[in-house]
Amino acid sequence: MSMKNLVWLLILFNWAGISFAQLSTDKIGAAGDEYTFIRVKYDNANHFSNDGWGSWSSWSVDFPDADINFLRGVKRLTNIHINAEPAVLTLNDDRIFEHPFLYMLEMGRFGGPDFSEKDVQNLREYLLRGGFLFVDDFWGTFEWQTFYQAFSRVFPDRPVVELDKDHQVFHSFYDIEGPQMIPSIRNSFYNQPESDVDHAVNQAIMDDDGRVMVLINWNSDIGDGWEHTYSPEYSTKYANMAYQLGINYLIYAMTH
Repeated sequence: MSMKNLVWLLILFNWAGISFAQLSTDKIGAAGDEYTFIRVKYDNANHFSNDGWGSWSSWSVDFPDADINFLRGVKRLTNIHINAEPAVLTLNDDRIFEHPFLYMLEMGRFGGPDFSEKDVQNLREYLLRGGFLFVDDFWGTFEWQTFYQAFSRVFPDRPVVELDKDHQVFHSFYDIEGPQMIPSIRNSFYNQPESDVDHAVNQAIMDDDGRVMVLINWNSDIGDGWEHTYSPEYSTKYANMAYQLGINYLIYAMTH
């Protein structure tokens, strides 16, 4: 490796460390006072390698800009009181029970999430108590299979159902005509399918009363819409739709 490349690599590692440190889990606001955006940190089943690169897990994609920008949108577009600092928690942290809305993404990559038994138990209990999980940004049948192989451990006895455009989740704040394919930034002006499925699908796992516990946003990347809000390279119409969908999911979670 050349000296120039080594210097850039060290700068990159240093920047990443600062970014993660700035959003310590110790900064979580008092439960019940303000809405805090909680991103779930998880281990991937397949790490890049055993030499330290495995710490670059898929949970951190779009982090922290997507989280911060979404909170700005919630503050501007709704009357929800927010904690301006998002936070990161693992599923084995019992503080997840203090927050009504969890966010996870990229769960179809690198072997999917490597859930421990404690992770599975905590997430199942959290959801059955009334919590809501939003799963975002994975594409095509291969990534679906990877995701579902891991996630089916949480509710092996509950079906995954497809939500139609009339479901309340699409009309809890904005009226939206069902699932929308929100593109990544590299695809934002063409919005072409990124895999073998050419449309967005919202799947869900329900509780016994028909409440959506898990909303699975398949073939769509809402996080990129949030992250690249201010980028001239990202289409404004898709960024706007990403906020509308995210706010709908949040309002649904907080009212059900």
